[in-house]
Amino acid sequence: MPETPPPVPVAHRFACASCGADYRYDPGQSRLICDHCGDVAGIEAGGPWQGGIRELDFAAALGDRLPAQEMEETRTTACTSCGAQVELGSDTHATECPFCASPVVTDTGTHRHIKPRALLPFALDEAAARRAMTDWLGRLWFAPGGLRDYARKGRKMQGIYVPCWTFDARTDSRYRGERGTVHYEARTVMRDGKRQTIRVAKVRWRAVSGRVARFFDDVLVLASTSLPRRFTDALEPWDLSALVPYAPEYLAGFRAEGYNVDLEAGFAQARARMDAVIARDVRLDIGGDRQRIHDIRTELSDVTFKHVLLPVWLAAYKYRGKTYRFVVNARTGRVQGERPWSGWKIAVAVVLGALVAGAIGYLAATEGGLR
Repeated sequence: MPETPPPVPVAHRFACASCGADYRYDPGQSRLICDHCGDVAGIEAGGPWQGGIRELDFAAALGDRLPAQEMEETRTTACTSCGAQVELGSDTHATECPFCASPVVTDTGTHRHIKPRALLPFALDEAAARRAMTDWLGRLWFAPGGLRDYARKGRKMQGIYVPCWTFDARTDSRYRGERGTVHYEARTVMRDGKRQTIRVAKVRWRAVSGRVARFFDDVLVLASTSLPRRFTDALEPWDLSALVPYAPEYLAGFRAEGYNVDLEAGFAQARARMDAVIARDVRLDIGGDRQRIHDIRTELSDVTFKHVLLPVWLAAYKYRGKTYRFVVNARTGRVQGERPWSGWKIAVAVVLGALVAGAIGYLAATEGGLR
């Protein structure tokens, strides 16, 4: 049986039909635009998979049985500082890591991975993302004013598609536990030398068992470790109902990060989220005033997945010897990042707090003396 040829490395560059310069995707417009001559080109609706976004079989992927057309190779570089794997163009030989601003010398290796099935296109352009970031910094009173000004006027932000897994699964869970019913008993106690009757809560427990079932749709797991989890979790929710079938035109002018959380590890994270929801369902099914769960046994079926790309704008600024990273949800404008602190603002706040506390103490003492 002949060997399947390896996937061909892909490039995400599209030549302008009018002048030959590169098109880029125009955020929020569903079109390509040439910054050189202004020419525009449409993107074929629905991409290569007409009729919806097809899920892939999880068991087949774990067994390395996915069809060859579901795999691709892209040229990437791994940042030695934060571990990000950033996709590069064929003519790029040196760059700066968009996640941590560390200088990177690229290699010429390729990364074989499961091809993205869908993505959320950029909705905000760089100007809108920068406004969102500077507004967010402006609401942090203890942030250095110089950083805010530097961020407003600083270097170009990076538009990046970050990789994620989504998982679907049917679950059937059988449980054992106890239902608690609260009742009250009267009890006589002595308080301040007097007898008083109080009500004391008691719980009657009764053994229960049952079954709950649920279909999980698009449980989202970040497939990258280049940004702190607290950043990316805080960017949610993502409007996954707006996912479109993957088409390379959406990546024109942007970068894409390769996943470094593999499919099996991603599903382990998704399973933990599913288990938390199932436990909540079990408590609701047990009912009563209190619940105890002794055992849950869950069977999964019809497990499928997608590799999807989500759009973010990144800014990594080195300010007074320290790197600050900010990330903007390129759909909603929600911002997260390292919280910077201004030493002199904190000192002023401490002094003002001491003065206010002293004034309150003085007024209280004066009022007490007048009495």
